[in-house]
Amino acid sequence: MPLTREEINRKLLHLMALLMPLGIFYLPRFFPLTALHVSLVLGSLFGGSLLVETLRFRHRKLNRLFSLCFGPLMRAGESRSITGSTYIIGGAFFCSLFFAERPDISFVVLFVFILSDAAAALVGISMGKTRILGKSLEGTMACFATAMVLMLLIFPFFPHVLDFWGGRLPLGAALMTALAITLLELIPIPLPGGSKTNDNLVAPVLSGFILYLF
Repeated sequence: MPLTREEINRKLLHLMALLMPLGIFYLPRFFPLTALHVSLVLGSLFGGSLLVETLRFRHRKLNRLFSLCFGPLMRAGESRSITGSTYIIGGAFFCSLFFAERPDISFVVLFVFILSDAAAALVGISMGKTRILGKSLEGTMACFATAMVLMLLIFPFFPHVLDFWGGRLPLGAALMTALAITLLELIPIPLPGGSKTNDNLVAPVLSGFILYLF
């Protein structure tokens, strides 16, 4: 299936989410800010996004206006459900809270998830042929490969990100984190009532707890 302009635009927009892990890690290092300040900003963004989502579900005209403005960037079905952008803001917010003392963990898992998820979607749509659990094997492999390349080959060049691990992430830590992100992107966790978790919210947080073990 060829990539559509809409899907490419969606992923380019999602790349702007990289500002969140960059802010979580670097803002307190170079500005008179604390982890709490960053969490408050992300929490405000998350709360504001949830408010907009709630209002548009309750008011049809507002939902039509929302779809008119952001429709080209939304997936089918997101006109009636919370958008992925709101979930990824939530994921960043909870990471900043749970790992307030270890912003390096938030940086790694969020940065890796955002880029790996984009790689999975783009490869899956353009080259995916083998179906696996509703997605493509090719996209899943791209997700895992992107995660490993980032953690082992790219992050050592980011100032201070891997200082806790002596400048290089252990292979076991990279493997387990990449595997967690890949599986959580592939297989949503079932919830009571028949609903499922959204990977944008859950994958960064749960993989962060795994990385914390190292």
